[in-house]
Amino acid sequence: MPEGHTLHRLATALTDAFAGRPVRASSPQGRFAAEAAQIDGSVLVLAESAGKHLFVDFDADRVVHVHLGLIGGFDVQRDVAVVPVPVGQVRLRLVGGGERPSYADLRGATQCALVTSARRDEIVAKLGPDPLRPDADPRRAWARISRSPRAIGDLLMDQAVLAGVGNVYRAEVLFRHRVHPLRPGRTLRSGQWQAMWADLVALLAEGVRTGRIDTVRPEHTPEAMGRAPRVDDHGGEVYVYRRTGQPCLVCGTTVRTDVLVGRNIFWCPQCQRKFRSRALQ
Repeated sequence: MPEGHTLHRLATALTDAFAGRPVRASSPQGRFAAEAAQIDGSVLVLAESAGKHLFVDFDADRVVHVHLGLIGGFDVQRDVAVVPVPVGQVRLRLVGGGERPSYADLRGATQCALVTSARRDEIVAKLGPDPLRPDADPRRAWARISRSPRAIGDLLMDQAVLAGVGNVYRAEVLFRHRVHPLRPGRTLRSGQWQAMWADLVALLAEGVRTGRIDTVRPEHTPEAMGRAPRVDDHGGEVYVYRRTGQPCLVCGTTVRTDVLVGRNIFWCPQCQRKFRSRALQ
């Protein structure tokens, strides 16, 4: 599932391609035909993301709410010579005019709905703080983490606690701060959470800039360590995500994996030791 930086990049791409001018909207697949007809010819005002949700604002208080889910994609092409015939199951197509038009095709999304700005605000209000949004307040997430007996690896993936963080950023920020994914949230110290939040802000911002997830520090890059670059369809250099059975880049211990609430977790048993409460010692 795309993580928060991908949705932020997509919102920027849609804004850059279409904002401030009328766009043609259609649903070649047919499942969004009635809604597309309502916004056809309207001015696209702005696209923005909140966590893993995308909102495309049109004039007259109409907002297209998109959640890509596991397989969805929104392909944006700018300044093409000719807009091609839609290919595949295109739920929504947007086309901007001009001598060299732009177009965007939405496929495979789990959510595509036409809503009002009030409904958009309700959806955002139910999300935890998004490290990429300037209005984010990490204290909201800490208020829930600090009281919860749930594993921190579970809490970080709960979009009502923290928005936009997926499995890759979850695994990597826990490694970078030497926190075991099964450690209860309420056992973390405030300073630990503040450091993790600041790290997530920086890591996701870098993901927006580059379009990929790189989480290793300069001393652990392939160039610095004299190792081969990582080969993985997710791309990027990481410490533990999908490196099960490989040596930790820091200590050499074999990276492990398990399942937590239906999703794989990854950690180094040496760098991220199990939490032991002093009360039980």
